[in-house]
Amino acid sequence: MRGRNLGLFLVGACVLAGAMVVSIPGYSAGTGRIFVSNEKGHSISVLDPQTYEVIKTIETSRRPRDMRFNNEQTLLYVACGDDDVIDVIDVATLEVVDYIPTGPSPEDFLFNDDDSVIYVSNEEDSTLSYIDVKEGLVIAEVPTGAEPEGVAMSKDGKTIYVASEVADMVHVIDVEAEAVVENIIVGTRPRRFALTPDESELWVSAELSGEIYIIDLPSYEILDVIKFLPPGFREVDVTPVDLVISKDGATAFVTLGRANHIAYVDVVTREI
Repeated sequence: MRGRNLGLFLVGACVLAGAMVVSIPGYSAGTGRIFVSNEKGHSISVLDPQTYEVIKTIETSRRPRDMRFNNEQTLLYVACGDDDVIDVIDVATLEVVDYIPTGPSPEDFLFNDDDSVIYVSNEEDSTLSYIDVKEGLVIAEVPTGAEPEGVAMSKDGKTIYVASEVADMVHVIDVEAEAVVENIIVGTRPRRFALTPDESELWVSAELSGEIYIIDLPSYEILDVIKFLPPGFREVDVTPVDLVISKDGATAFVTLGRANHIAYVDVVTREI
């Protein structure tokens, strides 16, 4: 998975439920320290991996959300939506050492294989930007539907998938051509993605319709739709957003937002 978003999913879900945190935590190289973005506190909390106590709070630009490590896990990159930048944190010193300008309201992002380019969705101007990391400059932009958020990339780095929250659509982008080559209609307010390990399926969460859409690759046909409604909950309270698929491809884990539950889904049978 490009972007090295390396947090433990279940830990992230608990923090999401309890502290209004948006991003899954990440573990730093060699220390196991956990980094958690605090959207409303404009900070990153650094937790000890043994005690889970906060050992430092790092002030960031406003509204930090998505986080990614570089390949060596020596730098942590943090998208800060209200300041239109990606902050760069030195994992050893726990200090912000740089920032990279983005488009308006960066949401989700990932790297290419050698960390030379960042691909970031910009919510306010409906684009996916290509940013040269060394120069800190936007080198290309691809128009998307309104309010793009989640991004995912194929293993070969040739294709990027972008979720448009307002258009209820997944855009398929040819990275080299810098163009959308396919649009896929899904449920209401698509947010995040997970690719199966063999890349035969793309799973996308539809937050407001309470569903996961499963897209066949490379035909882009909808294979299945999974509806979530835990017993005793109203549909409006079940808002799936983040999801991951286990390394063996057997199980998908889906956070259900306001329902304060995690769904375990059998990838083959689709059973919850």
